[in-house]
Amino acid sequence: MKRRNLPVPVLIEKALLRKEGILTSSGALAVTTGKYTGRSPNDRFIADDPSVHDHVDWGRVNRPIAPEHYRRLRRRVEDHLTRIPERFVFDGFVGRDPRYRLRVRVMSDQAWNCLFAHDLLVRPEDGELDGAEPDLTVLVAAGVKADPAVDGTNSEAFIIISFEDRTIIIGSALYGGEIKKSVFSYMNYVLPRQGVLSMHCAANTGPRGDVALFFGLSGTGKTTLSADPERHLVGDDEHAWTDQGIFNLEGGCYAKCINLSREKEPQIWEAIRYGAVVENVWVDPDTREIDFASAHFTENTRAGYPVDFIPGAVLSGRAGHPDVILFLTADAFGVLPPLARLDRRQAMYHFLSGYTSKLAGTERGVDEPQATFSSCFGAPFLPLPPVVYADLLGRNIDRHGTEVYLVNTGWSGGPYGVGRRMDLHHTRKMVRAAVEGLLRDVPFRPEPVFGLLVPEACPGVPTEVLQPRQTWADPEAYDRAARELAARFRRNFERFSGLAPGLEEAGPRV
Repeated sequence: MKRRNLPVPVLIEKALLRKEGILTSSGALAVTTGKYTGRSPNDRFIADDPSVHDHVDWGRVNRPIAPEHYRRLRRRVEDHLTRIPERFVFDGFVGRDPRYRLRVRVMSDQAWNCLFAHDLLVRPEDGELDGAEPDLTVLVAAGVKADPAVDGTNSEAFIIISFEDRTIIIGSALYGGEIKKSVFSYMNYVLPRQGVLSMHCAANTGPRGDVALFFGLSGTGKTTLSADPERHLVGDDEHAWTDQGIFNLEGGCYAKCINLSREKEPQIWEAIRYGAVVENVWVDPDTREIDFASAHFTENTRAGYPVDFIPGAVLSGRAGHPDVILFLTADAFGVLPPLARLDRRQAMYHFLSGYTSKLAGTERGVDEPQATFSSCFGAPFLPLPPVVYADLLGRNIDRHGTEVYLVNTGWSGGPYGVGRRMDLHHTRKMVRAAVEGLLRDVPFRPEPVFGLLVPEACPGVPTEVLQPRQTWADPEAYDRAARELAARFRRNFERFSGLAPGLEEAGPRV
């Protein structure tokens, strides 16, 4: 039996009856996802159909799979979903701008998957989708496993996007992020080909209607920093920038919640209530209270909830052109300044570089921070060449005079294992100063290795915190680490082609 757009209480009841999860003391549904507690990038493929072959940026991220393998697995998934007694369907949208949104259908053998889709995607108004066929279909079958020897996969799990069929199939992998990020990847193919920049970023607005974007990989602070009680959240992870402004691709938030606290992240804490889904958190079997400090299953504990669970959220999911862009990087080397202003060329350079650290648990096999370069701060989700997105960003910055800052939310006083993570209170003060224009009259000093402009002062932040070399006990060790990171930047940038002349000169100077 197909259960379509069931109300939230019914989906929760179904999930509980089917023993897919348990109810926590806060009212949220808690589920576990087996060995797949993060995205599984080695199991993600794109169907190599002739119509898309020349457009996709094939490589380590965008792995091709033969169309016949994809179609055979799709038939198996469809057969499985047809045979089982109950299958669950969410019909809604991806994209809050009617000009660009797509109708999306998620069908799964798990009730909680449809609750997750309800929370994270855009929920339709009554009658809005009556009789309409989806533009994109996502088929999720926890009960279907691939045979790598026959199906051309790397393991029993598979996440395959077919742009030609407008279909995504997911097998074996239960982690909810696979649904969310595969839909995002689909939009990252569709929107830029219409001249619209799709972005892996959070967004919020201030009292004056000013707009700030927060770019960064998972765990760098997008959700935490954008959920500011003094500003209005547009969305925490996926947006697009059109000729009229920005819009949220989603209808919900997906927060990493390891060590979540009511004191530091009150809005996220309060959002984890009835109707929300939490993945792989430890729940006390007697009290049903969540232990957010526990990494019993993974450090990549997650909470999904509708954006309207955040007080004051922009329910339209739309806003004007960004006044300020913040690139969030979790620097595991501990050498980048906690705050720096970028000129246009530097903004393009650092956007293409996308330097950060993969944080523990976000991907399978990542147990501690690993320095990495992720183009456009979202390489795992970009089917097109990075320069396509970078060119669109540069065009929009020029048109709208957007200011750009680099914010290091990673380590200070030394690398990972020696230094300590940036103080969230200080980071919030720096972000607020940037988005509220409090730094426009502050002198900036160029940093010698990366050429970044570092403010000499910032309201509420000790001046020594702003200069990373001063936080290290051994300044010479800092110099060595800075030179090593600079060399990595330069080696990484050699892989790009088709760039504007002189753009590489905006990088490190050694």
